[in-house]
Amino acid sequence: MPVPLFQAKAELFKTLGHPVRVRVLELLCERPMPVRDLLAAIEVEPSNLSQQLAVLRRAGIVTARREGATVMYELAGGDVSELMRAARRILTELLADQGRLLDELMAETP
Repeated sequence: MPVPLFQAKAELFKTLGHPVRVRVLELLCERPMPVRDLLAAIEVEPSNLSQQLAVLRRAGIVTARREGATVMYELAGGDVSELMRAARRILTELLADQGRLLDELMAETP
């Protein structure tokens, strides 16, 4: 029996629900990167980064390829970049709305 679409979407969002994974995706939206560059940018333990990269690989969100002794990671498709841009737009709108609400509240304070 196939998994319902809503459940598959929930699994995708669960996969994205870790700060290190989100940061990896943000960086890979810019360009493919070797592990050493990801480590330098994220500043986590190598074992932690490796674990999070494995989760993203298993989910099919990123791919890895060897170039000599270097492992390069990249997004599996352009839709991931679009999802990250959409998340930024949504958060920007939410924060703008919260800012407007805060301004209104501050204006009402005697």
